[in-house]
Formats: sequence, structure tokens, C-alpha cells
Amino acid sequence: MQVTVLGAGSMGHGIAQVSAMAGYDVVLRDIEDDLVEKGLEGIRENLQGGVDRDKLTADEMDATLERIEGMTDLADAVANADLVIEAVPEDMDLKKDVLSDVEAETGEETVIASNTSSLSVTEMASALESPERVVGLHFFNPPHLMDLVEIVIAEQTDDRTEEFAVDYVREIEKEDVVVRDSAGFATSRLGLVTGLEAIRMVEEGVASPADIDEAMKLGYGYPMGPIELGDHVGLDVRLHIAEHLREELGERFKPPQALRRKVRAGNLGRKSGEGFYVWEDGERVGMSGEWGADE
Repeated sequence: MQVTVLGAGSMGHGIAQVSAMAGYDVVLRDIEDDLVEKGLEGIRENLQGGVDRDKLTADEMDATLERIEGMTDLADAVANADLVIEAVPEDMDLKKDVLSDVEAETGEETVIASNTSSLSVTEMASALESPERVVGLHFFNPPHLMDLVEIVIAEQTDDRTEEFAVDYVREIEKEDVVVRDSAGFATSRLGLVTGLEAIRMVEEGVASPADIDEAMKLGYGYPMGPIELGDHVGLDVRLHIAEHLREELGERFKPPQALRRKVRAGNLGRKSGEGFYVWEDGERVGMSGEWGADE
């Protein structure tokens, strides 16, 4: 079986990695060669980290890398795919265009999936002539470490596509939850409420970002606090999702002004080097703004 992943960013290359580690042949596609290479390098770094921590062997790393091919041509990337997963930016028109292009280049048996974290999979599927083969596969960041995949069933998704998606998620040794398509699904909707409220608490001076995150990790078993998670996901992405859910579900998803200010200043989190935390080489080294550089 071949899995093609469209988009070589942090989510895309992570999905490609876990698929290859499960034994699938994988194509990682992006629009430019340097983006593809950056994604492949991210996979190499993740795998090397696993070797360094004795989570896998050097032979397993090499075998995984041998299963992954990078390219930029869409038609070639999806030509032999049994499953295509788009991991492009969270823009409905872009996703519709990508899925339509994939449909035009694939056979009717190919399952087409979106990694969207909040947008309507039903609306995406409506852009296709065969919408029954569309499903949501919402991975969590980073995909190679997070166990959950949320399988989102659109109004048009047929039983074969749903069964295929469930089998795939279990084959890559992830845990699946199946939800019907609704704004924010289950996880983004609940996770965003926590994240927005945590930012409001920082805004009100209740506690520092680090203390709020530590409280949720120790008190509720979160593997990563909600503010740090926002920095990982990207504060621009978090703001976009909040605005979408506010439109769909109401004022309880209104973004805090502190989040808007961060995005306007270009402080988007880990990817920009600063969000609510300060980041160097992908590692958290301190807190931003009035909370100071040291934690």
C-alpha cells in the first residue's frame, strides 16, 4: 500500500514518518523542492532522536527512510496512492482545490483524507464528484509522538472509506476515535476552550504561562500544557481556529486580545522563535514579555 502526504510541514512530514515506520511506501509532496527537503530532514532528525533514545535501531531508521520518496509533481505523487492525506494550510478554498486536483489524478478506489483540525470535511467533500471517499484524519502534533488520531466522518463518507481509515490508523499503531463532522470535531473544540481560557488567565495576571502549564500537567495529566501546546501548533493557527469556531458556535470561542497581539507582532510560537515562550532551535528556553526570559 502507498500513502501520499501532501504538505511537508511539521504535520505532513510527521504523518509521512509514522506511515513509513508502519511499513507503507510513502510519497511526501510539497510545491517546492526546498520544502520537500526540509520535511525529509525533519523526518531524519526525528528518527535519529529515536535512535539516540534507544526507541528504534539504526537499521529501522534506515529502512524507514528508504520507504519515503519526496517530490513536487502532484500527478506523480498520487498516481499509485491507495491513500492520500492532505496536510496543507487551514484554508477551505485551498483544501477544496487540492482535494479536487487529487480526485482528478486518482482512481475511484483511492481514499482521500484531510488532516484538518477544525474545518468541515463535509464541505470539502462537496467539491468532489465522488465525495464518499473523503474522510478526516486529524493527527496531533507531533504525529510521531502523539497516540491519537481523530477520524472524522463527513455526511458523504461511505462505510468502505470509514473502515479503510480505521484500519489504517490501527496499522500505524495509533489510537482512533470516530466522530461525526461538526465544527471543531471533539478534540479541537474541547482543547481550544482550555487553551483560550489559559491565555485569558495570563492576560489577567493570574499566573505565568509556565505555572499554568505545569498545573495542567501535574493536576490533570496533560502531557503538554495548553499554552505551550499553542506555541507548538502556532498561535496564528490557534487564532484562525478560534475565529472559525466563534463564527460556527458562538462567543465562548472569542479569541483573547493577548492572542491577537502575539499574532499581529509575528510572535507565532515555536516556528517564529517566540510566542508565549521563547524558543531556540525548537527548544523552550524561557517566557516572553513581562514574565521575563527565565522560568
